[in-house]
This record gives sequence, structure tokens and C-alpha cells, in this order.
Amino acid sequence: MRTERNLTRLDRVFARLDREPERPAHLDVPRMSRHRVVLFSATLAFYLAIVVAVLTTSWLVRFDWQVMFFRPYQQWPEIHAFLDYWVVLGQRGPTAVMVAAWLGWRSWRQHTLRPLLMFGASLLLLNATVGAAKLGMGRLGPHYATAIGSNEMWQGGDIFPSGHTANAVVTWGILAYLASTPLTRRYLSALSAVVSLSVGLTTVYLGTHWLSDVFLGWAAGLLILLALPWFEPLITRAEAVIFSVRDALRARRTGIVTVPAPLPGAPAMVPQRSAADEEPPLRETIGAARGARPPAYLAPGPHTARSERSPVTPAGSRRPPHADRVPRGTTSARPVAGG
Repeated sequence: MRTERNLTRLDRVFARLDREPERPAHLDVPRMSRHRVVLFSATLAFYLAIVVAVLTTSWLVRFDWQVMFFRPYQQWPEIHAFLDYWVVLGQRGPTAVMVAAWLGWRSWRQHTLRPLLMFGASLLLLNATVGAAKLGMGRLGPHYATAIGSNEMWQGGDIFPSGHTANAVVTWGILAYLASTPLTRRYLSALSAVVSLSVGLTTVYLGTHWLSDVFLGWAAGLLILLALPWFEPLITRAEAVIFSVRDALRARRTGIVTVPAPLPGAPAMVPQRSAADEEPPLRETIGAARGARPPAYLAPGPHTARSERSPVTPAGSRRPPHADRVPRGTTSARPVAGG
């Protein structure tokens, strides 16, 4: 009797992942549509408005100080230990390792480098834009503030915008960007929004960032995700170059010469062959004519093929002769016993 092993939930998840087709052809690559351009422009305007509001020491800076004096970590100390761990979801190192491992598995499963290349491009954009803004404005955090009510700009700090918040938006949002189906993209978008919002508010609770830092971090991360379709052609060319270099190295290792495929629309180049390269035609060597000789198994004399022979019915009986056998129609002369 055969018994089947009961599959656990984790086994069923991996079994479903194994059924994912290799290199799916239905992947919906996001494009820079008109809706995305409008959303990018609105987010950029919000980004610039936050920067101007902080530089001019407007109501937003006063609200930052009010939140800082409220000290949320003292108002709700019972969740402090949990939020110390939750804020790790916005740190660059741990989140990059987790997301890169998942996207690396997807790249290997689908035989494409696009997930890893897009993730690398998003991290480069994050470091370049957010890092430049941090160093350029040099704002101090709440724990190092020097004058009450000031914006603390150009004081040698590096917290404006919030790196934790921007990193959470980009790292978890790239999973939704690279989703293969609209339904999966919808769920992952909602999940990344919850994680990034909660990580940003956690930094305010811990007192490591002003509230305006979190606003600018959300905008900075969203700008990077919205701008990724502009880099899709560059990612496609980079993937093609990497695969061509890999094929060339593999061919050199095995000794096989590969010819690059012609560009679409270009005429095919046919190599010209010289007269020296032409191979001479094969010639059959004919020996001296020999006289026809009959086969050794035939007796001398005229012979006809089996198909040309006329059938002949043999005469007489085919049975071998026997001394005691009497032909039909004759009476045997047997001696009669006398009386």
C-alpha cells in the first residue's frame, strides 16, 4: 500500500513557484505613459515645495519642533522595543540583501538579468540623488539641534531627506515594479506603501528624523520608482552586452567560433571564397576494363533468370519409390493360401 506525504504550506508554495514558466513572454514592462509623467511631475513639485518650506523656515519647520517636543517615544514607550526592530526594514544593508536574493532567484529562474539590473539601477539612483541632497543641505537631526525654531540647515548634518524612508520606498517598491501580473503588482504596491509609511513614521517616533525629512524621503523614493521606465532601454542594452560577453567567453573556452547575429534590417554579408579555397571535385578512379567473368557458382553454359523461366509441372509422383507400395488402379498378386 502506498501512502502519500502530506504537503505542508511551505511545500505547496515552492511547488507553485516551480511551475512558473521560464522566461515568460507576457511580462508587462512598464512604460513612461502620460499618466506616469503627470504623477512624476506632481511628485517633483511636492519635493520642491517641501525643500522651499524648510529653507524659508515656514509653518512646516514649526510643526517639526512641535512633534519633537511631544516626544512620541515617551508617550508610548511600550512599542519602543518593537519599532527598534521594525525600522530595520528601511536600512540599506539588510533590505538590499533580502531583495537581491529574491530577485537573483527570479533572474536565474527566468533566464534574464532584468530584475537584478533594475534593482542595481534603482539603488544607484537612490545613492546619487538622496546622497547629494543630504550632503548639499546638511541639516541636523532633532537630537543635535542647536537653536529652537531654526531649520538647522547647512550645519553639517545628513538627515534631509530621510534615507530610511527613501530606501524603504525604493527597495520594497521595486518588487511591485517588477511584478509579472497586474494583480501581483497591486498587492505588492499596497505592501510597499504600508512598509514605507510605517518606517518613515517610526523614525519620527524614535526622534531620529524631523517629520519634513520623512515627507521628502517619501517623495524622493517615489520619484526614483516613477523614473525607472526611462532606464528600460539602457537595461535592455546592458543585458544584451552581458550575455554576448558570456557567450564569447564560453565559445573561447570550448573552441567554438560564434558569428554575431546581423542587426534587424541590415543586409546579410556572404563571405567571398577565392579559387584557392574551392575544394576540387571528387573524381572516381576507373581501373582498366576487365573481361566479364561468370560467377563461380554457375555452371558453364547459357543461363536465364528465374523470372524468365516458364513453370514446369513435374511428371509422376513426388514420393520416393518404395518396394511394398503398389500404384493405384492395379491389383496386387498376392499368394492365396491353399487348402
